[in-house]
Amino acid sequence: MRSAIGRYVVAPSEEALTAVTLWVAASHIQPALQHAPRLAVVAATKGAGKSRVLDVLHETVHQPMMTVNTSPAVVFRVIGKNPPTLLVDEADTIFGPKAGDKEDLRGLLNAGHQRNRPAWRISGPEHKPTPYPTFAMAAIAGIGDLPDTIMDRTVVLRMQKRKPGEKITPFRSRYAKPELNALRDKLAAWLGPLRGTAARMVPRMPVEDRAADTWEPLVIVADLAGGHWPDKARAACLMMTRYEAVQDEQSSLKTRLLRDIHRIFAENQDPEVLATQDLVVALIQDVDGPWAEYGTKGLNAYHLGNLLRDFGISSANYRFTKNKQAKAYMRNRFLDAWARHCPDLTETAPEPAHGAAPARSVVHTLPPVGPPGEFPGPERAR
Repeated sequence: MRSAIGRYVVAPSEEALTAVTLWVAASHIQPALQHAPRLAVVAATKGAGKSRVLDVLHETVHQPMMTVNTSPAVVFRVIGKNPPTLLVDEADTIFGPKAGDKEDLRGLLNAGHQRNRPAWRISGPEHKPTPYPTFAMAAIAGIGDLPDTIMDRTVVLRMQKRKPGEKITPFRSRYAKPELNALRDKLAAWLGPLRGTAARMVPRMPVEDRAADTWEPLVIVADLAGGHWPDKARAACLMMTRYEAVQDEQSSLKTRLLRDIHRIFAENQDPEVLATQDLVVALIQDVDGPWAEYGTKGLNAYHLGNLLRDFGISSANYRFTKNKQAKAYMRNRFLDAWARHCPDLTETAPEPAHGAAPARSVVHTLPPVGPPGEFPGPERAR
């Protein structure tokens, strides 16, 4: 199974390939598990192979149920004692700023990580409170990280675009499906009689708390397999959870930066643009913030650009008064990031007009802006 997955998918690492293989196998013993780990298939851009991973999973996991835009009511009703494996593509429809009425599906994905966390609904002509099971393994694919409550329950597969020279076998369902289905059936035939054994196992885990809950099903399968698998599973667990811990720290810092920048714009009556240097000075002078101690000498314009790059936000040259030019950040470039990562700020990015050309970085002529007093615009107050 590991070899077959590796032919169709360029995994970000050998450990990630091991993890996704064990995750597939664990789906075949779901009734024996206490936790149903999520598999987050995420990437920074399109074309990184996320949908291809779901294609392969669809032919290898236990009872796949693809949910691109499925009604939460449908999902509630198909999860039972022998639940399907949910495969969720286009995660923005659930977690994006325009997700709308998908809160039920989001709650299901959160609750379903642990057994015996039913969703209660009023059901039937007598309007009786009815518990609906939520416990089911799920793979969720999307651009960018999922919400923290989901990422905290996932084995994370961070996909990247293939480098020149990296080749995979083209996935053609007509040819790939028989091979992958045969491997799936072999896995199910091997693991089916071992469900009772799996339910009693308490494996030694290299991590603790929720990370241990998430990875335990994968380690159980590895211990059942024996050979080199127990060591490979625990090595993958350690490497991938440590990497995500670092990502969490950076993500939290970047979210703090977005919030602080939103505050600085608000304190200045939300101007169209703020000069980069003024923004840096305002961040550093926040006594409660981490920016004065960021790096070796405090935050600078280079650091700011690096931290904002993952959000697709960059500075550009802007012309202020008296033909003075300076690097600056446009406020509307932050709207999408605020809506996605700080939804409580209730900002939404404007929709481009039909047929409108994409925005370009240009030199604008604008009045001086900047915080009053100690943070004037590029032309300093005299």
